[in-house]
Amino acid sequence: MDIILVEKKESLSNITLVAIEAALAAGELLRQGFGTNFSISSKEGRHNLVTEYDHKAEKLILDFISQNVPNSHFLAEESGFSGKDKGGICWIVDPLDGTVNFAHQIPTFAVSIAAQRQGKIISGVIFLPITHELFVAEIGKGAFLNGQEIRVSQVRSLEESILATGFPYDLAKNPFHCIDHFTDILKVGIPIRRMGAAAIDLAYTAAGRFEGFFEVELAPWDVAAGKLLVEEAGGKVTSWDNTLFDIHSRATIFASNGHIHNSVSAILNRTV
Repeated sequence: MDIILVEKKESLSNITLVAIEAALAAGELLRQGFGTNFSISSKEGRHNLVTEYDHKAEKLILDFISQNVPNSHFLAEESGFSGKDKGGICWIVDPLDGTVNFAHQIPTFAVSIAAQRQGKIISGVIFLPITHELFVAEIGKGAFLNGQEIRVSQVRSLEESILATGFPYDLAKNPFHCIDHFTDILKVGIPIRRMGAAAIDLAYTAAGRFEGFFEVELAPWDVAAGKLLVEEAGGKVTSWDNTLFDIHSRATIFASNGHIHNSVSAILNRTV
């Protein structure tokens, strides 16, 4: 765990430290598997892939956490809900966010682990195995990248902003009119990046690399850790209409540095 500065490590809870170790171990597994021959299959939706490394990394994470945090239960991308909910920690796990990138040898993917207690996300970890970037947030303690505190961008002008987005697997159906609103943003002349992993988009927003990120139909494991990162870095996360965002809604999400939030939300919430 030498990737974390000692002073930051000592200030983190055991829950977060366990999440970090699980993420680093799973990330190393993914790094070793990246670019090798492995099995790939399809889930529902176009280009919705799963590899054997999704399953291997998820098993590693769940086994490690179960051994180190009693009374844990899980909501994970590949295995769904598991364990007994007795009021302990619910771990929300995406073992490989950016599977399509991973399968196509594009080195942009991440491990995402969040810990939820009594309906509130209390810890979030996102690890990028190729760049070796570890994003960590703990409720009330701030957000960090490799042990250094991070803050959202201070850009206040929409014209000076860079946004990130992603597209749902059923894009052809244009859910929530996402194609139309994507076009609306483009017409403003704002650069938009498409990383292919929502966890990375949220982590980069928390670190001030993007001013904001918007998407639709994301699952809890896509956004749970990243939402806490953005908020602990001083940003804001809502639905497109600026109302409270629920990680389980699979509706719309907009995360930003806060300064451009109302301006972008007004565009995303236009009647089509």
